[in-house]
Amino acid sequence: MNSALFVNIFRFLLLLAVQIIVFNNMNFLGYISPYPYILFIILYPVNGNKFGLLFASFLLGIIMDMFSNSGGIHTTACLVLAYYRPYLFRFSFGLSYEYQTVKLNDVLTPERFSFILLSVVIHHFVLFIMEAFKISFFWDILIRTLFSSLFTIIICIIIIYLIKPNKR
Repeated sequence: MNSALFVNIFRFLLLLAVQIIVFNNMNFLGYISPYPYILFIILYPVNGNKFGLLFASFLLGIIMDMFSNSGGIHTTACLVLAYYRPYLFRFSFGLSYEYQTVKLNDVLTPERFSFILLSVVIHHFVLFIMEAFKISFFWDILIRTLFSSLFTIIICIIIIYLIKPNKR
């Protein structure tokens, strides 16, 4: 087995544990709920196995649903994000993103920020739509998506800079 697989497994377990133990117990003002566990899907290697990403996203979501007692909304949101991830890469980095070495844990550029922003907003929007499941809660869904996305993006950027390897 190669080291990238071990790094991904460790990242999967660590982000899931931190989400379940710390961030699931946070809810600010009723509108802000951070979900930095999606950083696993965001930081998955660009040229990695696409089926592996979908399967890992399914596992990530189903485990979150089991611990959150949320009935499949995290699984749906994770699978939607994993499915649209190549399109988000293409939108943020251009058509030749697969041939470039895109590393999201380098310096934060506008392309990287737009990819993280779009990924978090899509995940949160799907999550909160599935949670409310009524169009009459549209403004509530938008407010929760906006505030939770901002808070999650800040946490994700902090985590990325904390795990960034030092260059000498």
